Amino acid sequence: METKIVVNGGIPLVGNIRVGNAKNAVLPILIATLLADGESIIADVPRLADVDTTCSVLQHMGCEVARVENNIVVRCGKLISHEAPYEFVRRMRASFLVMGPLLARLGKAKISLPGGCAIGTRPINLHLKGLEAMGAKVRMEHGHVEARCRRLQGAQIYLDFPSVGATENLMMAAALADGQTVIENAAEEPEIIDLANYLNAIGAKIKGAGTRVIKIEGVNHLNGASYTPIPDRIEAGSYMVAAAATGGDLTVDNVIIDHVKPVIAKLKEMGVTVQEMESSLRVKAEQPLRAVDIKTLPYPGFPTDMQAQMMALLAVSDGTGVVTETVFENRFMHVDELKRMGAQIKVESRTAVVQGVSKLYGAPVKATDLRAGAALVIAALSAEMSTEISCVHHIDRGYDDIVGKLRAVGARIDRHNGDC
Repeated sequence: METKIVVNGGIPLVGNIRVGNAKNAVLPILIATLLADGESIIADVPRLADVDTTCSVLQHMGCEVARVENNIVVRCGKLISHEAPYEFVRRMRASFLVMGPLLARLGKAKISLPGGCAIGTRPINLHLKGLEAMGAKVRMEHGHVEARCRRLQGAQIYLDFPSVGATENLMMAAALADGQTVIENAAEEPEIIDLANYLNAIGAKIKGAGTRVIKIEGVNHLNGASYTPIPDRIEAGSYMVAAAATGGDLTVDNVIIDHVKPVIAKLKEMGVTVQEMESSLRVKAEQPLRAVDIKTLPYPGFPTDMQAQMMALLAVSDGTGVVTETVFENRFMHVDELKRMGAQIKVESRTAVVQGVSKLYGAPVKATDLRAGAALVIAALSAEMSTEISCVHHIDRGYDDIVGKLRAVGARIDRHNGDC
């Protein structure tokens, strides 16, 4: 029997909802524990499918991994494997991030090629180009990438695109390299800063994370540490948009305000009242909202991971909004599902024109990827009648107990378990 989320919409979200720590920070930090000869305790880790996959990857490498309440304890002493098999990489592309740490620790790594991604190609060439600049010999054959080196050497690396994954992989590799590595045109996302902070906590020497130039002085040894990752800015943004879509009055707790500034700005432009507090946001909305234009960009621009959710909001706003997706070429798969609910959207290449309607109506829909699933939940919360969302395993990759959290603030939402 297939797992589904069923939503009876039309109820404003009212109350307080707490954001968990960031999936996109937790995953690279867990992978970075491979570099540490000792015990690391990563605190307040959300219960997500991608976290489970990452823990399985670490165990495959020879790490001891245990969840103790909300914390994950990792001990990476002697690693027993330098391979990340396809069974892990196909479930989660972030598994490719083990390449840098394995090369740094063992001098060799063998990773299955990630292949295609639902939302578009995520090329690994930037990762490999950087590792080759650090002295790794890389070859691709039979569906995997194999890299070897005696010891990685510090290098000057320029990224053709500020890739988050490549920045993370190279920063981890450089932490144990010989000499200084400089990464230019680096990604500036908050999750990059968080990874650097964890690496520095275990003994790395990294400066400039969060800017376009990151400098890493390689060290000979790294130890474990206790560390708490940052709150999830995409989960926060998703609940802010859900409040706006339902005409609710919702306080979103455990938020770093600076990390969600682009979402705040667009919501205010639409007519939503957003009150900023120290670590919380109160989002209050009355329909109809005004349509706006959105263009996704690397941080600090509007995040691609919030594009689908904002499109669900534009679908019930007054006027016409244009959504331009510049990061991933195939991130409009939610459009057909929103149209099943009555949304008026036209797509041409990387641009979607959204003509707002007064109401959406419940329908059977399917989550095609993580953020598309969140968009469908938001649309369903605002819609009349019942919406049945299938393939919710995508949602489980990035939202911890989304049903329970939304139900606690008034949503009529249930989960019917089974297999997708």
